[in-house]
Amino acid sequence: MLINPATLAIVDDHPIVLEGLQKLLTNVKSIQITGCFTSGLAFMSFLKENKVDVLLLDITLPDANGIELCREVKALSPDTHVLALSNHSERSMILQMIQNGATGYLLKNISSEELVACIQEALSGMITFSKGAKEIMARPSISELKGIPQLTKREKEILHLIADGKTTPDIAQQLNLSPLTVETHRKNLIQKFQVRNVAALIKIASQQGLL
Repeated sequence: MLINPATLAIVDDHPIVLEGLQKLLTNVKSIQITGCFTSGLAFMSFLKENKVDVLLLDITLPDANGIELCREVKALSPDTHVLALSNHSERSMILQMIQNGATGYLLKNISSEELVACIQEALSGMITFSKGAKEIMARPSISELKGIPQLTKREKEILHLIADGKTTPDIAQQLNLSPLTVETHRKNLIQKFQVRNVAALIKIASQQGLL
């Protein structure tokens, strides 16, 4: 049992969520809430002057991407345990948070008992997931089961340009190819990734770390 209560901060742009979390955690003796913030910028200013043992961090904020903010928090304060608290249930999002230094990932449907247990796990140095997040992590996506398609250098070039929003004529001009050749490469990419359209192609390529 910790002698001094662990300091905890919350970043979420919904005041009702902040209020609810405060009520849930106020009576937990091992935790002391030191601040609630609705923006990433406000929290980073606070972190420069204050010690925070645990941060409950929403991923979608008005002024910041929570995944990038996690990296900034860990760079400024390596000892702060960042726990993502989010409605996002994509496996790729969970992996990105952990790769950026998060100690855990909690879905917002978590119970109060489970939340406290996850915070305690984080403080003891464990990577922690809520029950819902554990289920997602245990279930690989279809794209992961299929494996990453082997792409030629030209296909990789065209994939990046497609992701940048370039049209077929743009790509043809930039790479000094005919529009027909570019279209053939585009169709080959869609076939290799076994998707139906460009939007799905970009999503799956991003999930597999190709973009």
